Amino acid sequence: MDEEIRGKILTLLDQHRIMTVATLRPDGWPQATTVGYVNEGLTLYFLCGLDSQKARNLARDNRISLTIDHDTANLMTITGLSMAARAHAVDDRAEAEKVLGMLPLKYPDAPPLPMKMPSPDEIRLFRVTPTVISVLDYSKGFGHTDLVTC
Repeated sequence: MDEEIRGKILTLLDQHRIMTVATLRPDGWPQATTVGYVNEGLTLYFLCGLDSQKARNLARDNRISLTIDHDTANLMTITGLSMAARAHAVDDRAEAEKVLGMLPLKYPDAPPLPMKMPSPDEIRLFRVTPTVISVLDYSKGFGHTDLVTC
């Protein structure tokens, strides 16, 4: 992967905190949901309820598509990422605790939570490994994307 593109991807991941994740429902229709995330390099993590529809969908088929972007008043400043990826449940307790410790750092200006952070036993945590990343940058031309295979 080109270092300039990798830098752009990492910058976009670090600038944002939410993404839209699309999983596949049992009837074959995609289900898109907004979730918070943290990342360690190109590896992303998100959590959901133990028995949420996302968790059940991913237990059947771990393929996801996701987008990370933001609103802008100027059409020609649109930037963002979309990815085809695999999501794997994090079963290692040490990894889960490390990721749960990263979450508050992504929201340094947020008021304290009214409750404590959930433990790894109370949530389902997923590690997202991209296979294809599309970097959207309209400043390079309307609809311009750079496609990267991981």
